[in-house]
Amino acid sequence: MWSYVLRRLLGLVPVLFGITLLVFLFLKLIPGDPAQAILGERGTPEQLAALREKLGLNKPLYVQYLTFVKNILTGDLGTSAVSTIPVAEELKRRWPATFELALAAILVAVVLGIPIGILAAVRKNSLLDTLSMSLSLVGVSMPVFWLGLLFVYLFAVNLHWLPTGGRLSTDLAIDFRPITGFLVLDGLLSLKPQVLGDALRHLLLPALTLGTIPLAILTRITRSAMLEVLSQDYVRTARAKGLGERQVILKHALKNALLPVVTIVGLQFGTLLGGAILTETIFSWPGIGSYIYEGILNRDYPVVQAGVLVVATAFVLVNLLVDLSYALLDPRIQYR
Repeated sequence: MWSYVLRRLLGLVPVLFGITLLVFLFLKLIPGDPAQAILGERGTPEQLAALREKLGLNKPLYVQYLTFVKNILTGDLGTSAVSTIPVAEELKRRWPATFELALAAILVAVVLGIPIGILAAVRKNSLLDTLSMSLSLVGVSMPVFWLGLLFVYLFAVNLHWLPTGGRLSTDLAIDFRPITGFLVLDGLLSLKPQVLGDALRHLLLPALTLGTIPLAILTRITRSAMLEVLSQDYVRTARAKGLGERQVILKHALKNALLPVVTIVGLQFGTLLGGAILTETIFSWPGIGSYIYEGILNRDYPVVQAGVLVVATAFVLVNLLVDLSYALLDPRIQYR
């Protein structure tokens, strides 16, 4: 198994190099001058030329790319051309916010999607089945930015139940010093229930918004997998032996239907880590997604390149963990 893991990790190297090349080239295709975007219209020709030289924009493309790769290999992700803060430092500060949001969103999808999918499969063609499949289709089709704005308008602006954005209220954020950067966990560790409650209130709307599409997908996949398993001979045999319906569904059917479900959970979680740009922007969530968005607007090449690389690395590592989990779910699977 360890040899398989090592081969997979080595296989990630060309994938990540390919990602760096694609990101670098796509950024170069964006029209406009990064130096002009940073300095604005008041920048003089001398200032523009000096900034281009400082950023290395006056060098050939292949030299710029090789310099970028060399810096990555030495652990240098560059410095933001706008804030002059090292990108690695900013990513380290923002990473817990993105991970916390993605984890909350996938928990929403798992806790709701799997039970609904199971019930829809067990009660095939019932009103519950039709309603759940219709709502899941709406959930997949609904744009995230529109749903986020709708949630803000309904629950924050009109009903005043939840905050419009951020991770913590201003009065609490002034005095509170995070321990790990995960505010919900920090509220527990610091034994401050007011911080825990406020962090959960701020997390609820963005997590529901971001978790809607994974919830819809997971519901449909769970239903499909369960329907396939419920028609197998060993399920009919278990029922013929007199086992209770709950035991047949949970012990025999669900366990064998988990492989495709786990695959979707892993893929969706990896996607959430990098696909939260719109959600983080709408809710003013200080994560990597909003950081990349700001970098795109400002044509801040180091920010975008490093941010996409970190997200891509997290995505492929999550996929590796999902592959390794198959052996735990199905003893017949062995890695060589």
